[in-house]
Amino acid sequence: MKIEKIEVIELNIALKEPISISLGTVYLAENMVIKIHADKGLTGIGEASPEIKIAGETQSAGFEIAKLLATGLKGKDPLAIEDRLRDMDHAIHGNHTIKSAFDMALYDLLAKKAGLPLYQLLGGGNTREIYTDMTVYLGSPERMAAQALEYKNEGFPTIKVKLGTSEKEDIERIRAIRAAIGDEIPMRIDANQGWDTVTAIKILKALEPYNIEHCEEPIPHWNNTHLRRVRDHSPIPIMADESVSDHRDAFRLASMGACDYFNIKFAKSGGIHNAIKINAIAEAAGIRTQVGCMSESRYALTALGHFVAAKNNVVWFDIDSSLSHAEDPVTGGIQYKGKGRWELPEIPGIGGDFDPGFIEKMKKTII
Repeated sequence: MKIEKIEVIELNIALKEPISISLGTVYLAENMVIKIHADKGLTGIGEASPEIKIAGETQSAGFEIAKLLATGLKGKDPLAIEDRLRDMDHAIHGNHTIKSAFDMALYDLLAKKAGLPLYQLLGGGNTREIYTDMTVYLGSPERMAAQALEYKNEGFPTIKVKLGTSEKEDIERIRAIRAAIGDEIPMRIDANQGWDTVTAIKILKALEPYNIEHCEEPIPHWNNTHLRRVRDHSPIPIMADESVSDHRDAFRLASMGACDYFNIKFAKSGGIHNAIKINAIAEAAGIRTQVGCMSESRYALTALGHFVAAKNNVVWFDIDSSLSHAEDPVTGGIQYKGKGRWELPEIPGIGGDFDPGFIEKMKKTII
């Protein structure tokens, strides 16, 4: 089998409202779609969501790099996934996010060729219930508390709260949210690197009474040594997110004992292939994992759901990005059933596509 052509497409999705974290505010989901067309009529589809302040990538740069990558893959065997990923790594260093869209498309194509849903190709069974948390983004304590209560009333089983500004503000946010939603519903927090080491330890100790499951990336991603210090002094488990981009990061953090858990995102890791490696390292080290997202549509979330169905070491699901979108460009794919529950499709491949009418309005090129 050979790759005949590759479509590179910008995918812009309106949000219900701007979403703010400690690193900045997002006003529009500016994603990328890759469609790999092989002979014998098979097409693999992938999506990625570049975040400049996390992965250092943008949609516009990704579009140009995708053309370079596509040129190098054309005419080659799409089923030899490891070889194709090596080709991309030889073509350009880094750029994990745009590479993750190619990775996803290759896995979709392979699963279609095999006639299997992706989760089966990855060795799993569609037997797990997938319930996402729902994220409360940065704002005033009053606004965040009201949003958390709204999500609780909608039936979400867990609330995730963005923090990372100051000790006083962040503690007040959690107090207000707990006062609004009560103490029983689980809550997770994510500082997105917003604290320094001393502040992180102080805040995490102050938040001990508030039933926090874990805290994601409390300090800057590069400071692995101090992440271990935070973990050693925190009463709340620490989850590495921005600091665990690929399997090499996972090995280093696990060796250091720097965190309790890993958060796996395709856009950080380079895709499904490296996500499998991260999860395997975590499992060997006794570290449980979470899957997370950037601003992806339901299509990429479908791929994430297949990964969850195949990997039992993934025990937390932060699969809520499309629920913040004002429009849905996806046909088929994972279906939202309410109260945080997602249901996977049972057809070969990832099991979704993009509405042609939506895509035709977007910038694209064919290599």
